[in-house]
Amino acid sequence: MTEQTSHEASFYGLGIAPRLLEVLAQLKYTTPTPIQQRSIPISIEGKDVVGIAQTGTGKTLAFAIPILQRLAQQKGRALIILPTRELAQQVDETLQHIGRAFGVRTAIIMGGASMNMQIHRLRQNPQIIIATPGRLIDHLQQKTVRLNDVGILVLDEADRMFDMGFAPAIKRIMEAIPGPAQRQTMLFSATMPPQIMQLAAQYMKMPVRVEIVQQGTTADNVSQEIIFVKKEDKVTLLGKLLEEIKGTVLVFSRTKHGARKLTRSVRDMRHTAAEIHSDRSLAQRREALEGFKRGKYRVLVATDIAARGIDVKGIELVVNFDLPDAAEDYVHRIGRTGRAGHEGRAISFATPDQRGDVRSIERLIRMPLPVTHVPELSAHVDTRPPQHAGGGQHFARPRTVGPRRPFRGGGGSFQGGRRQSSSGTGRQKRVIM
Repeated sequence: MTEQTSHEASFYGLGIAPRLLEVLAQLKYTTPTPIQQRSIPISIEGKDVVGIAQTGTGKTLAFAIPILQRLAQQKGRALIILPTRELAQQVDETLQHIGRAFGVRTAIIMGGASMNMQIHRLRQNPQIIIATPGRLIDHLQQKTVRLNDVGILVLDEADRMFDMGFAPAIKRIMEAIPGPAQRQTMLFSATMPPQIMQLAAQYMKMPVRVEIVQQGTTADNVSQEIIFVKKEDKVTLLGKLLEEIKGTVLVFSRTKHGARKLTRSVRDMRHTAAEIHSDRSLAQRREALEGFKRGKYRVLVATDIAARGIDVKGIELVVNFDLPDAAEDYVHRIGRTGRAGHEGRAISFATPDQRGDVRSIERLIRMPLPVTHVPELSAHVDTRPPQHAGGGQHFARPRTVGPRRPFRGGGGSFQGGRRQSSSGTGRQKRVIM
């Protein structure tokens, strides 16, 4: 191995200061992910960056390292805006973990926590503020925070913030901080919809675009499959999955009411389960997430909003009990499994009238979803694949797929879907233009 190759596989050669490299090595951060390897040198140079990468690819470290290096070398303040409390807490943990050696102070500004406690932290003059948009606006309105000295701005999971309706709040925050010429901006997103492109054009200065994968694609190490099932049979099907698959399972419900009901059903099946959605308090959500991480709960039932920021290693399976309202959320959901290079699996339930939603997902991820047939639950369900608008090309096709983690549902059985190469041993990825 040449010296150059060795540097390409480590944090050396990315422009990171020696002291920070020592800290990263001590904390066992040894190999950068592609988004880190490509964006860190650009950010350290002080340039604006737009990073497009799937969830679970190390975006937090991609902006944390440049922030910590700059704040260790000169005075200033960084502002990190992100969509959810859970993500805010996890980003803060990472920054404190690495930044402790440099005496960096952080403050989390998020809903569900004491305003007075946050004001106290802000008065301690933190170098890094990690905030959700709504609560930061509250502080701005009450004049309990000043942002005129922000030299670094990070917008993390920008697409999700727009999906959640935070666009007006983000624009208000932009008015309270120095302009693009006086600050560095880093924007990270799994997708790049038009409103994000407009944001970058308006509030960033000649950003360098770093696109690790084509936006909307999903990780190759996550097998995906879809099951067409009647609505009344979904709980039964989930029960069969939980009996066959022994690892941790993250289940997505479209609504908080559905999440509550589904959690009760899972507990009735004698599985340990917790729920995380907007009706749960911050303490309850934190307990559920920590319990899921530690193995206290085998199943975590979540809504899209609450699940953003969930970073739990080793999730065996993601189940889309309900298909998401937006196709983009499918990418974010299944990104909770197969993180940090590990294999993962995602199974989606679709009712017969949701074929259009399946087509939308397939167009976004640019590949067909293998359809799995469960005989005893599909006797009255038409499992013929959905067709393209032109009527000619099939996207999802019922098929017998490779020998990966068989699941036997009662009288029938099926295998988990697998991404296969184009070498002739399996099915090729199909790009839908």
